Amino acid sequence: MSPRRAAPIVHPNRAFSVGEAQRHGVSRQRLRAADFEKPFYGIRAATRPMSFLDDRCRDFLPRMPLGGVYSHVTAAGLYSMPLPSRLSGRTELHISVPSERRAVDAKGIIGHRTTLGHRDSDRRFGYLVTTPERTWCDLAAMLTLPELVAVGDKLIARRLPQCRKENLTGAVERHGPRRGVRNLRRAIDLLSDRAESPRESLLRVAIILAGLPAPTVNKSVFDASGRFLGRLDLSYPHLKLSMEYQGDHHRTDRVQWQRDIARTRALQAAGWTELQFTQADLDNPAGFIAQLRFILARLTH
Repeated sequence: MSPRRAAPIVHPNRAFSVGEAQRHGVSRQRLRAADFEKPFYGIRAATRPMSFLDDRCRDFLPRMPLGGVYSHVTAAGLYSMPLPSRLSGRTELHISVPSERRAVDAKGIIGHRTTLGHRDSDRRFGYLVTTPERTWCDLAAMLTLPELVAVGDKLIARRLPQCRKENLTGAVERHGPRRGVRNLRRAIDLLSDRAESPRESLLRVAIILAGLPAPTVNKSVFDASGRFLGRLDLSYPHLKLSMEYQGDHHRTDRVQWQRDIARTRALQAAGWTELQFTQADLDNPAGFIAQLRFILARLTH
């Protein structure tokens, strides 16, 4: 009597290697069927209507090398860190391995060799990912100083923080003399746990790097009778000067647009001057910096 064949894998709830499938008796012809995807070489997964980052990370696990950990842009995506479009739009997975091992070399993978301490990764997603602190340090080689601050602000934000500023400081100290460490050290002093949007952070850093006074972040303002007027993105309270970043939703959302106008009017009635900024100002900050410098000089003399 011939030995009983193992039941074939038809639609497993995880990705699997071709070798694993063949050991279960699945033929090569079956593995070429349309109901299986080929996310990476030598790997199959049940076809999905949409593929998310977590799905792609799980798909590669059958080929993940010993000591491998998702890092850099991939880890940032898993933590929902605000990356610039030049990075957030990429689909490759970043995988780091200990420096004594060979970097992963596969289609759709960007491999890194690095030193990983026991505090640099965890399994909060069900597989190894660099911690938010270590991820922030790794991103320093890819981001500008303002972009790095925007990510750091998001990590320590009072609303749903993922770590504390002290954790980031400790990670920078452990990071050592690697590429981007100078910006990391500068970024630590520029972080604010009161920031509520990446664009707001970019605007604040542009102002500070231009040598202008650091504005107050998200200050709540009330009129003389104690009525709440609003929470200002950035401001110089002693000058009653506020600065607001206006994203596209402020223009396209009718209710938001009407609310913005009413708030601006209320601030003006209370003696405030409001300056509004858009993405165009962030793309070319020299223009608005010159104007802001002139306004500050006028208000202080």
